[in-house]
Amino acid sequence: MDISEMIAGLESDLKEITSVLEKCERQRVRDVLTQEQKKIEKELEQQRQQKLQQAKKDSGVKTDTTLKGYTVKINNYGWDQSDKFVKIYITLKGVHTIPAENVEANFTERGFNVLVKDLDGKNHQMTVNNLLYPIIVAGSSKKIKTDMVLIMCKKAETKKWDCLTQVEKQSKEKDKPNLDANTDPSEGLMSVLKKIYTDGDDEMKRTINKAWVESQEKKAKADDFDF
Repeated sequence: MDISEMIAGLESDLKEITSVLEKCERQRVRDVLTQEQKKIEKELEQQRQQKLQQAKKDSGVKTDTTLKGYTVKINNYGWDQSDKFVKIYITLKGVHTIPAENVEANFTERGFNVLVKDLDGKNHQMTVNNLLYPIIVAGSSKKIKTDMVLIMCKKAETKKWDCLTQVEKQSKEKDKPNLDANTDPSEGLMSVLKKIYTDGDDEMKRTINKAWVESQEKKAKADDFDF
């Protein structure tokens, strides 16, 4: 059976189920028929799109899928979340002015790939393969806004995400000081101070040094009165 025959059959099915729905009085039966009607409509649309693509191919119309220019990695983004979605905000000036088909988004259970083609002579891409928790592919989508692409990842579970990816979580856990139950609390504090001192700028280091000197002076004075 070719595509035209499938479309004709689906159109007949849709016409018949619509006719039955108009005469149906029981709500439960109407609900079942309505669900079936939506399935047929969706399948019919898919077959029509497939027929259109086939017609373009047969007529020699080719879609240019090659990337023009060079591709750069997207680094400018932020993220937020609701109970149902993790939202990634990708800032790209002028993205709303290019054809919508130039913005592609594909999803997997633990990641997504965004490709924006031919924006200011460049392609922009963001790939994440290690989201913190699984997402529902079918419920995820993209939206194009002014100077921004919004990626909507539907959560598989309505739990709060502490970070976007597993790599970020591992990095945070690695940076946590080891506060073992058998460890002297002062050692844990020293570990934190050392890390702040190492990672801090000059101003931070001066502040810590000053605080350290003052604490040592107070300790020395206290020792002088300890008989």
